[in-house]
Amino acid sequence: MQESFGAYIPFVDHLGFEMVFFEDGQSELRFAPEPEHNNSFNVVHGGAVMTLLDVAMATAARSVERTSGAVTIEMKTSFMRAAVGPLTAKGRLIHRTRSMAFTEAMVYDAQEVLCAHSTGTFKLVPRGTAADKTSTEIPTD
Repeated sequence: MQESFGAYIPFVDHLGFEMVFFEDGQSELRFAPEPEHNNSFNVVHGGAVMTLLDVAMATAARSVERTSGAVTIEMKTSFMRAAVGPLTAKGRLIHRTRSMAFTEAMVYDAQEVLCAHSTGTFKLVPRGTAADKTSTEIPTD
């Protein structure tokens, strides 16, 4: 069970993401994809790449106040080239208010070539709310 992300995230644990850096509005993650993470072209599936981008942005958003959770509101992704692992994702907090965070992230291959870029908006929610423990509903206020 991996908690280096500030919270246990079962899907992230399942994919095997590794947190390298997580502070001051920045994050860096590593992903060593297995064959089951590939698509029919034998490159990393876009869904796995998007999950890596999402987690990199969320952790960058949370890195300045780790007691908050970050819920994805909007995410735009552009794929520049096929991603072949191992991959590195770098997230950056662009702007943050009391309840929202605006971020970006990039995924690079082992040759440090940019494979994908994403921007995202996150709702910041306090950890330990009733929604955290007993419901699938996320607080809206």
